[in-house]
Amino acid sequence: MSKNPVIPYALIAGIGILLVIVISFVGLNQQEAIQEEESGEEQSEQQEGQSDGGGDSSGGETAANGEEVYQSNCASCHGQDLSGAAGPALDTIGSKYSKDEIKQIIADGFPPQMPGGLVQGDDAEAVAQWLSEQQ
Repeated sequence: MSKNPVIPYALIAGIGILLVIVISFVGLNQQEAIQEEESGEEQSEQQEGQSDGGGDSSGGETAANGEEVYQSNCASCHGQDLSGAAGPALDTIGSKYSKDEIKQIIADGFPPQMPGGLVQGDDAEAVAQWLSEQQ
């Protein structure tokens, strides 16, 4: 064994560096493919959303929008599931008030706790419609 002992270590190190480079390029290609796939899924979801709400304006779209507006503006006080928290429960509000009455409450508030005007315009209309359907 009169050979230089550094050569096998240098060979192993060279192969290791080469493998790291190859794996990096493979991973980069996979990352690009994943990003392309995700952007394709987002585009198809947007297209599905547009086609779902396109021909039917009989209230399904308003109800979905009303619930979304409720979740972002009202749920912190009235609860995510309408069960109440700082504000009263709204799970049976539709049996107590009409859509117009609910819209008026949203506009004017309900003293002493609920201030008026938290939701306005079409959003108030959508929330009132959605809440009036809660029995």
